[in-house]
Amino acid sequence: MFLHTHPYQPFLFHEATKLIVGTLPPPRFTKGELKADDVDFCYGSRNGQLWPILNKIFNLDLKYETTDFAVQQRKNFLVKHKIGVCDIVESAQRDKIDASDLGMQHIKLRNLIGYLQQYENIDTLLFTGGNSKNGPEYFFRKHLREQELKLKIVSDVVPRIHEFKLPFSNRIIKTVSLTAPSGAANRAVGSMDLYKKLKAENPIFNTLDFRIMQYREFFNPIS
Repeated sequence: MFLHTHPYQPFLFHEATKLIVGTLPPPRFTKGELKADDVDFCYGSRNGQLWPILNKIFNLDLKYETTDFAVQQRKNFLVKHKIGVCDIVESAQRDKIDASDLGMQHIKLRNLIGYLQQYENIDTLLFTGGNSKNGPEYFFRKHLREQELKLKIVSDVVPRIHEFKLPFSNRIIKTVSLTAPSGAANRAVGSMDLYKKLKAENPIFNTLDFRIMQYREFFNPIS
C-alpha cells in the first residue's frame, strides 16, 4: 500500500480572494521523481492543463521545466491576482501507484473551513472538478457535512455554482465546480451540448479551448 501524501503546503496569503481546490498531484511528486518538464509546484504535472489554461488567458509566457524560475513565475502570478491554492486532500493510500482519484483510500482531508476562517478575504473556491466520487467538490461536501453545513445551489449549469455561510461569521463563500483540467475529463467535455455546438461552428475548437473559455470568467483576467 502506497501512502500518497501531498508534497506541498497550501499556498495562502491574507490578500487572497480566491482559492483553487483540487485533490492530489501525481504520486511522482510525492516520491520526488519529477520529469524534466514537470514544475515542482501545485498543478505542475506536465500532463495537467491548469497552467496551460491560465497561460493562455493571461499571456504569462510560462516555462514548463523543473526550475526555481518556473515555480516563481507561478507564485508571482497567484500573488498578483490574489489567488491561493489549497488542495483538500492531505493524504491517501493506494493499492496501485497512479493519479486516479477513484484509487484513493483511507483519505485524510485538510481543514478548509479552518483556512477560510483564518484568511478572511477569500470569498470564492474554484474546484478543479465536480461532484463525482473522490473529486474536490465531493470531498468538500463531506467536509461540510462533518461540520453540519451544506452547499446551496446557485446555478445548476456547468460549471455549477453553489454557496454556503461560513460558521461564526456573515461571510458567504461561493464555490465554482470547473471542468477538471485533466486529460481524463476530455470525454466528459466532448459529450457536453455546448462543446458540440461550438465544435460544429468551428472544427478546430478543442477541449482546451473549451476550458479556457470556461475558466476565463472565474479567474477574472485584467482586460
